[in-house]
Amino acid sequence: MADQSKLLEEIEKKRQILIYTAAKEGLSSPRAVKYSQELDELLNQFEKEHSERPQPPRSTDIKIAANPG
Repeated sequence: MADQSKLLEEIEKKRQILIYTAAKEGLSSPRAVKYSQELDELLNQFEKEHSERPQPPRSTDIKIAANPG
């Protein structure tokens, strides 16, 4: 869980850097593009780690057998 918290902190920090850089230099500036790509990598890493964990079934995922007549 500590690793996930650290990754979320890195994501937020990179997001703030991207927002600041884009506001100062524009979204298509080389630095903004670089930070955007780095943020994408962090988000992909988070998604990969999150999707590998087994998720408990949601109530909408539970199938109820129909009563045959």
